[in-house]
Amino acid sequence: MRLANKIILITGSGSGIGKSSALLFAREGATVIVNDLDEAKGLETVNDIHASGGKGHFIHADVTNPESVLQMVNQIIEKYGQIDVLFNNAGISGVGALHEIEPDAWDRVIQVNIRGVYLPSKYVVPHMMERKSGNIINMSSCVAEIGLARRASYSATKGAVLALTKSMQVDYAEYNIRVNALLPGTILTPFVENFLKTSYDDPATALASIKKRQLSEELGSPEDVAQAALFLASDESKFMMGSPLYIDGGATFGKNA
Repeated sequence: MRLANKIILITGSGSGIGKSSALLFAREGATVIVNDLDEAKGLETVNDIHASGGKGHFIHADVTNPESVLQMVNQIIEKYGQIDVLFNNAGISGVGALHEIEPDAWDRVIQVNIRGVYLPSKYVVPHMMERKSGNIINMSSCVAEIGLARRASYSATKGAVLALTKSMQVDYAEYNIRVNALLPGTILTPFVENFLKTSYDDPATALASIKKRQLSEELGSPEDVAQAALFLASDESKFMMGSPLYIDGGATFGKNA
């Protein structure tokens, strides 16, 4: 049990990487607080945790709303007394070159992907500082390091999250709080599957093209990222501080001929 007795909050854990992480963390002994805007999906994650014998609790909260996030954090502290790990996983994608993106669409990606990391961290960190113990995992992306066509808003937010991770680590190291970032490549989540079906006339050809971004020539699975998140959440990564962890099939540092 690599996470025995840990209280872990995972935002955006109703589906995809967040759900896979929640199920894995619970199997490793954690009590997992599942957060999602979609209550039905969040409760489904908790039901799956309970079905496998784990401990989970759902809280509906909007990570872009200060009052909603503060209420969620207070509820967790009141019930469990602490938050050992915060996994800032909630996020959305954005498609388009900069000139193609409408201001409202740009602002929405910024709100969810940056503000949605800032607010949970803002309200959880003081409790970690008081205990002089804590672990924060921020979801960035390999597009923070590489250029990818028509992903301007998404890339901007994920670069910001990586920079924020490093800055947070400097600020909170003295309180024994670790802050690290996950940088996945393209992961075959339900969101990506739906994006392929709705955005391309030939989803199979689009999928084949996307696979070529990775040296592996395959897309990652949510479970691949969940395993990396487990490592960061556990004490096994105790000497990692302000670090990016790549789970990208070679997309960042390699190129197919």
